[in-house]
Amino acid sequence: MIRASFFLAACLAASTAIGPQPALAAESPFEPGLMRLAEVLGSLHFLRNLCGEKGDQWRVEMEKLIASENPDPERRARFIASFNRGYRSFGSTYTQCTASATEAISRYMKEGETLSRDIASRYGN
Repeated sequence: MIRASFFLAACLAASTAIGPQPALAAESPFEPGLMRLAEVLGSLHFLRNLCGEKGDQWRVEMEKLIASENPDPERRARFIASFNRGYRSFGSTYTQCTASATEAISRYMKEGETLSRDIASRYGN
């Protein structure tokens, strides 16, 4: 639970550190990292719910990321597509919570923390 709280704080720090971007800005150097973070959030949303977590915690974090970025419609669609790709990537693999699923959760939590921290430290104000 502490790890999830740290990860959520790191996600928020990454998204607020780079601040709202102009709606039509060219792709920034941190864009691939943000898209990967969106995909990780989607994967966690699927896996954590599969393994008994109830609620939309990871979807809410995705909404916060989108809100903090203030993307134009095309970029918003890319964020959503990345989240959905992450969500769907495990749908055909896992139909119940297994040891592999819980290991995937741990790996994705760690990756999300790393992405958030790296984006905030490299591109934060």
